Amino acid sequence: MTPEQQAEAAKRREAEMAAPRPIAAFDSVWTEELTWMEVRDAIKAGKTTGLILTGGVESNGPHLATGKHNFILKVMGEAIARKLGNVLVAPIVTLEPGRPDGDRVAPGSVFLSQATYRAVLTDMATSLRGMGFTNVILLGDSGGNQGPMKEVAATLDEKYKATGTRFYFIPEYYDYASVQKMLQASGIPEKIEIGASQGSDQIHEEYGIDALMALYDPRTIRIDERTKANRTTINGVSLLPMSKTLEMAKKVVELRTKLTVDAINKAMGK
Repeated sequence: MTPEQQAEAAKRREAEMAAPRPIAAFDSVWTEELTWMEVRDAIKAGKTTGLILTGGVESNGPHLATGKHNFILKVMGEAIARKLGNVLVAPIVTLEPGRPDGDRVAPGSVFLSQATYRAVLTDMATSLRGMGFTNVILLGDSGGNQGPMKEVAATLDEKYKATGTRFYFIPEYYDYASVQKMLQASGIPEKIEIGASQGSDQIHEEYGIDALMALYDPRTIRIDERTKANRTTINGVSLLPMSKTLEMAKKVVELRTKLTVDAINKAMGK
């Protein structure tokens, strides 16, 4: 285009970006559920903190869907964002770092290389900065995500802090040990060591995880199929009645939300 055409295109784009929203805003904390105008107006109204949540797709026990962490993040992301109040949540990073070129990839597991994973986090966080977020917070629901998230947040914070945008990694979100302690104190006698991801059943599954997944959708823990097969216990604790498990899940959400929000506020100096 000629310089005149470029100027005219920029003028049209500026006018488009400033155009009023023609309909009422939808109430959601998830950017992918909002229109671009709703995101724009939410940021202008003060929702200047963006959350990047990372999960993964991996092999678990025989009862759990491989998207375990991503389902949990849908529940936890909603609760944390609502509690903070000035937050929007980016699309969940549904794949985790690993060895896609390994000799054996477990069925159902899909990995990104370390370099690709860091690049995805960097590009997402930088995109949030570009659209107007002044605080970008990274939370990870899987153990292998923690290191890369910490590194990316530190790198971007050093690069952009002079411009007014800050980047934070919050390790306190990934605190399943506190969940296990709370469940034990609440009368859930699960046979599992505090901090472990396997209990007496010797599979990658635990009551707190099952409860959170069931709160999102009981089908993700195959509760109907387990009931038919008489496999509704995990590490010595029954998941039935489901009403009790779902009530415990709400307590887990409350605990993890408080731990995370408190850590975010501390990191941001509030």
